[in-house]
Amino acid sequence: MLTLPYIRQNKDEVLERLKVKHFMHLTLIDEVIELDEKRRQIQKQCDDIKAQQNQISKQIGQLFAQGKKEEAEQKKAESATLKDIAEALIKELDTIEHAIHDKLVLIPNVPHSSVPQGKTAEDNTVVKEGGKKPDLFPNPLPHWELAKKLDIIDFELGVKIAGAGFPVYKGKGAKLERSLINFFLDNAIQAGYQEIIPPIVINKESGFGTGQLPDKDGQMYHVPLDELYLIPTAEVPITNLYRDVILEEKDLPIKNCGYTPCFRREAGSYGAHVRGLNRLHQFDKIEIVQVTKPEDSYRALQEMCDYVESLLIKLELPYRILLLCGGDMSFASAKTYDFEVYSAAQDKWLEVSSVSNFETFQSNRLKLRYKSADKKNELAHTLNGSALGMARVVAALIENNQTEDAHIEIPTCLRTYTGFDRI
Repeated sequence: MLTLPYIRQNKDEVLERLKVKHFMHLTLIDEVIELDEKRRQIQKQCDDIKAQQNQISKQIGQLFAQGKKEEAEQKKAESATLKDIAEALIKELDTIEHAIHDKLVLIPNVPHSSVPQGKTAEDNTVVKEGGKKPDLFPNPLPHWELAKKLDIIDFELGVKIAGAGFPVYKGKGAKLERSLINFFLDNAIQAGYQEIIPPIVINKESGFGTGQLPDKDGQMYHVPLDELYLIPTAEVPITNLYRDVILEEKDLPIKNCGYTPCFRREAGSYGAHVRGLNRLHQFDKIEIVQVTKPEDSYRALQEMCDYVESLLIKLELPYRILLLCGGDMSFASAKTYDFEVYSAAQDKWLEVSSVSNFETFQSNRLKLRYKSADKKNELAHTLNGSALGMARVVAALIENNQTEDAHIEIPTCLRTYTGFDRI
């Protein structure tokens, strides 16, 4: 959530940057400022009345001491009137503060000045490509056909048990999934991230803290009886570890990683582009999260991108890195890089990671601060990235490493985890 002082002091810049995100409700900025002006005026009235009450209180004491009881009673009546006015003003102040908050939560984060113009994913900028696309035999099988032939992922069983988008991993398919989880966790720990096993359900406060609520309310699975939500990513519970916390500057940066299943309704998703593992309602993912000082966050963003790239290099997957344009960014992000891997049998790029800097947008909602060297409480910067999302990585590994006799070669870096070289 943007802070009111930032909006007031940088109104023109905020408006220009939000246009880069194609935010359609720019009038909210003026509405928030106008409400804040009104809030300030009422607060001044309240302060003035309090000062008058304090002065009258002293006068009453003096009048009683002088035996001027009638005048003292008049002053008491005057004080009572002021009290009624103050109470009415305080109620109005509370209403205005709620109105300001309700409008602030609808305003997305402003994109960083380096974020390019653009409306859709087609306008994203490819900043790097790596790896080599496999030279497969004619008519390779897409992963959903190969997985069925080898009986390692059963999509029909998933439909029977839960519905489309909930696959069942079997045998060596399950072992491959588990091996990737362990491989990604081990690499993250070696890179200095502390492993966290968080809850996979969150309350409303947690969803609000990282920006999922109210923005993505309809996209998350909701448990109404307990007023809980299934997590869309481990970013949410891990970042919320630091909600309402004041950290010490010496403890920054904080680096956490965690494996969780993730749940997304993906309402309205259908068609060939969501076949197989391309888009699921439940999938496994390793998340990396950092909390940093503001001056360090963009260096941390690059560090996280370099780390995700190193995983794709180890897996020998062809990849590309995209800088997202304003129109394709998330509500909370200030700058985002997407990582895609090439899936040979489908001849398409599949997104496997997003790495984002949220600057103070989440920390303001979370009240996540750190005590700086001069003992002031400052808002920290938060970052997160997928490292990596399993489903599409598995899809690419299956397709890119298939042989003409319908076997799958396991990448060298995973063989100590799987215990087998091929499926």
